Amino acid sequence: MPPGVYGMQDVWEREGRQQVNMEFLLPTGIYLNFPVACSDTISTIKKMVWKNARNEPLFSALSDPDAYVFTCINMTAEREELEDEQRRMRDVRLFLPILRLVAREGDRVEKLITTQISLLIGKGHHEFDSQKNHEVNEFRTKMRTFCEERAQVRQMLPWDQWMEYNFTCDLEPCSVVAQSGKSCSDKKIFVNVKFEGSEETFVLQQGPQDLPMFLKRNALRKKSTVFRSAKQEKPEDYTLQINGRWEFIYGKYPLCQFKYIFTCLHGGITPHLTMVHHSVIIKYQEEQGGLSNQVSRSRAQSKPPPLPLKRQNTSSLWSINEPFYIYLLQGSRVNADEGMKLVVQAGLFHGSELLCKVVTSNEVSVCSEPVWDQKLVFDISVSDLPRMSRLCIALYGVIEKTKKRPTKKKNKSSDCPLAWVNTMVFDYKDQLKTGEFSLSTWPSVPDDKGDLLNPMGTVEKNPNIDSTAGLLIRFPNIRPHPLYYPPIEKLNELGMNGEKTVATKEEMVGLLQKWPELPAIHALELLDYSFPDPHARSFTIRCLRKLRDDELFQYLLQLVQVLKYESYLDCDLTCFLLERALANKKIGHFLFWHLRSEMHVSSVSLRFGLILEAFCRGSIFHIKNLMKQNEALNKMKALNDFVKSGSQKATRIQTTEDMKVCIKQDTYMEALSDVVSPLNPSIVLCELCADKCKFMDSKMKPLWLMYKNKYDTLGIIFKNGDDLRQDMLTLQMIQLMDVLWKTEGLDLRMLPYGCLSTGNKTGLIEVVKNSDTIANIQRNNSNSAATAAFNKDALLNWLKSKNPGDKLDQAIEEFTLSCAGYCVATYVLGIGDRHSDNIMIRETGQLFHIDFGHFLGNFKSKFGINRERVPFILTYDFVHVIQEGRTNNSEKFERFRECCEQAYKILCRNGTLFVNLFALMKAAGLPELSSSKDIQYLKVRIAQTGIIYYP
Repeated sequence: MPPGVYGMQDVWEREGRQQVNMEFLLPTGIYLNFPVACSDTISTIKKMVWKNARNEPLFSALSDPDAYVFTCINMTAEREELEDEQRRMRDVRLFLPILRLVAREGDRVEKLITTQISLLIGKGHHEFDSQKNHEVNEFRTKMRTFCEERAQVRQMLPWDQWMEYNFTCDLEPCSVVAQSGKSCSDKKIFVNVKFEGSEETFVLQQGPQDLPMFLKRNALRKKSTVFRSAKQEKPEDYTLQINGRWEFIYGKYPLCQFKYIFTCLHGGITPHLTMVHHSVIIKYQEEQGGLSNQVSRSRAQSKPPPLPLKRQNTSSLWSINEPFYIYLLQGSRVNADEGMKLVVQAGLFHGSELLCKVVTSNEVSVCSEPVWDQKLVFDISVSDLPRMSRLCIALYGVIEKTKKRPTKKKNKSSDCPLAWVNTMVFDYKDQLKTGEFSLSTWPSVPDDKGDLLNPMGTVEKNPNIDSTAGLLIRFPNIRPHPLYYPPIEKLNELGMNGEKTVATKEEMVGLLQKWPELPAIHALELLDYSFPDPHARSFTIRCLRKLRDDELFQYLLQLVQVLKYESYLDCDLTCFLLERALANKKIGHFLFWHLRSEMHVSSVSLRFGLILEAFCRGSIFHIKNLMKQNEALNKMKALNDFVKSGSQKATRIQTTEDMKVCIKQDTYMEALSDVVSPLNPSIVLCELCADKCKFMDSKMKPLWLMYKNKYDTLGIIFKNGDDLRQDMLTLQMIQLMDVLWKTEGLDLRMLPYGCLSTGNKTGLIEVVKNSDTIANIQRNNSNSAATAAFNKDALLNWLKSKNPGDKLDQAIEEFTLSCAGYCVATYVLGIGDRHSDNIMIRETGQLFHIDFGHFLGNFKSKFGINRERVPFILTYDFVHVIQEGRTNNSEKFERFRECCEQAYKILCRNGTLFVNLFALMKAAGLPELSSSKDIQYLKVRIAQTGIIYYP
């Protein structure tokens, strides 16, 4: 290798049939050297090695190829066994072009699954092993058993119950269906039905309120008549699949309640369904269960017997009346100006509540390894420490000339915050910590509040040890044997002692056990970091268990975020989410991506990685689809980088052509085709249409990728460089509003398109077909670009051209309802930066908003002047469409106004839910949702007085 060249990253990033000269070390001591293509799989390379080795000495000493596995040094300088032999060389990304062939050891199936999980979650199992942390090890063992047991129970379900896990019904709320049914109760719907394995189709006439069973019975009757079959088939043995999707119609719901049928009815489209025999479903179920059972058998054989528990002497914490204290010993890797003095501040918190006065250390001179060796005593007795007490520490510098000390509330201008770190006072086994702890800190970010301590922050240590300051502290041995916080079972026993303190705690926890369960929308508030008590959080999870799967899915984003507030790995919330994710594939799919998208965040990568590992252990069959999605996203990122680079050197036309040539390469077409959509797991992105793909003009050059399958075409937008989490949250809230409105019989034809953050500033957005921006419509329907925005007839004329004859009335109705919905939604959420380029309209008349970069009143301003002049967008051309082009049509506008009023009142009645969901999202660290001021904005918008209306 040439001097100064370290690693081969550039080589693996090249595309095409680029060849690399590889070196191979065989178990017999033989050395081979020959070129391989970057696109070759490990399996192909192994065959090439065997072919070349035949001409070498000692070939007869080699066993069967399957008895060996390649090992390498990867880009992170770690030894890796290449168990998954379907991976390509460019995806392995070797540090050096050397592969060593070694004999396999251990269980191959187990090692293969472990390797796949590590690649999928972006964190190797060796990283968990290297923690040498008892809490991590116990959590992994417990969660693996927990998830694998649920997977086995799931595989034992009858086929119809197993369907409920794998293919959840996508339903509309009952109220909107009933409301819709009143207007079309006499109308029949035509359904196109075919049987699995046959191209013959039948058009059947059904009532909207008919159950799927009636449709299946009619389809079998029609089949028997057409084919003159004497065989009697039962409708119970069939299920209905939506053509081109992994989505089924079954159960005791009226046909018009299924979202697919409901959408077809509104759009005047004939639904296309396939009758699938239960034997096909059972075969699919058995295929999924086969691999899971194989892994379970190999694990059962290798599982060691549990170690006997050791008994040790312990004492109750409540018997100690001495003040709590710690020893601050020294720091390491501290970087600060020489003109400062270093000071450490420490406080004890329970949630957001400060338990006693903050303690400050002595000042020491700046150096890389400052020494304090000081006892810090807190004004609180050990017996009064709550179970979830956390020790919050801040390191800051004081300018020597002023030497001003910080107050409890706000630090003076002379203080320079350097770092912070939090740690729990009790360990995960309820024992008061003892001994020395080395805490690697997190860098402080100055803010308006001026707080040095960060009780809301993580209790995890910073894993980037080499680049951050460290603090060494010691928890004292207050007694010669461990002190523990009494478990709930001991409370009644301890309460009999007659001590007032103990009795009070016992009574409080006892009351919590007797509380009637709260409605889920109110219980959600108790998951905030202000309520850390484990009994309170267990009570909350008990309340949330009543949620249906569709309701839980609505709140999943927030529930993932509040995992960051949990103090220990093993908690009720984690078990609850895993349990529901393993009982509903759709919930599991999105739980995976919500966790995976934040694996780059150091403060949560350990917790999220462990949960992902456990989830994958309970969904072995799901790994293949998720790995395919991950591979496709990596290719999209590489393609986007190629486009960004090319657009700086060439014209747009040339870059577009180069992009299409790149897509047509085998490696890209293979990776980007036949992928389950991360946006919707019931949709498969089948064939990529390279000639219809393009990139957009915005700064980050998002990719516009078009796919087709047998029945439809669809598109996705891949973004790399933009944080989609705020868009995802906004669209979640719009979808929730839509559900609430429909539940009360108000369908405002909202269009909350799919949006998913998949990684660090990367993600996907659903393309809404047959739609255009208001700006484009105005430009294309005006003679002059300068006057386009003032042409009030442009929008109405466009709708007329797309909806000739009687269709126009329905299009105007769609426009009126959707315009009302988005006026209310954007007003309540305080969405800013609204203009004709981020408001779109479908050919059917549905209006919808895109690009939610500013919300909760965080509007753009220039030279101190607020650019947002109106509370929501309702332009003259919108009103012109609503009034059907007639200026005196006040009746139509009055109906629009009534829809807005009704929609707003419904949101006010559900104000608690929106406030709670936004409050929980503070954990996400979104720039425009970081303080109580942002939540207050929402409170005022939902109820003008600042008081929330309760239902």
